[in-house]
Amino acid sequence: MPAFDRGPTDQFAALLAQVPDPPDKAAFWFDWGPVFYRGRLDGSARVLIVASDPGPTERVAGRSLVGNAGQRVQGFLGKLGLTRSYVCLNAWAYAVHPGQALAMKGRLADPEQARWRNAVYDRATDASLEAVVAMGFMAREAVRQWTGRPDVPLEEVPHPSSHDETALLDAWRAAVIRLRAVVTPDDDGDNTGPAYGTAFQESDYAPVPRRDLPFGAPDFLGDDAWVRARPGDAQNSVTRPRPDDGHTLMWKAPG
Repeated sequence: MPAFDRGPTDQFAALLAQVPDPPDKAAFWFDWGPVFYRGRLDGSARVLIVASDPGPTERVAGRSLVGNAGQRVQGFLGKLGLTRSYVCLNAWAYAVHPGQALAMKGRLADPEQARWRNAVYDRATDASLEAVVAMGFMAREAVRQWTGRPDVPLEEVPHPSSHDETALLDAWRAAVIRLRAVVTPDDDGDNTGPAYGTAFQESDYAPVPRRDLPFGAPDFLGDDAWVRARPGDAQNSVTRPRPDDGHTLMWKAPG
């Protein structure tokens, strides 16, 4: 039987289905709906990754952190020796328009938003949790508002899509070194390899495992190495074309 994600339990799905609408629908790609998680929801996660909001690849996959940024995160987890014992969530379940990000950071504290988000964070973690990693300013704010956060190490680092590559790599390198001292690798993982150099290399990426994706996902979903190898600055196989980015996605398969 091929590996695939069977989805949340009925109880967890009921909680996710209670996701509140965004506080300002015009600030989000609202019509595409929410994207909730990637990874383990059964309490076995040793690391919780919190990022900002889903992108276009995440909408296609129905899972968080699957595109170029997610493949960087998967490489980060691999450097900790984690192949499966993690869960990836976001500050927002709906995709935020970049120009509205700072304004929406302030709306994370809206009572309805905070109650639901904290309930999801609580439900997704258990005694197995060994560390939390908040990636980007939106994630840092969401984690700071998590009233039930377990007493485990917290790393606050730049978002994987940060345009300041030097600052990103410096922070991720230091975080990996610290986290290796507290995070237990999976049996089939290796946390003894190199951390990060002075520029992102293809070896710093990792494909999203099949066990994290729904049944029937094409083999190339979650592995955009073929996009990054092409001339130009494209990084994702899924994009939002303008001016109809609110209702159109473009998804390219490797040819």
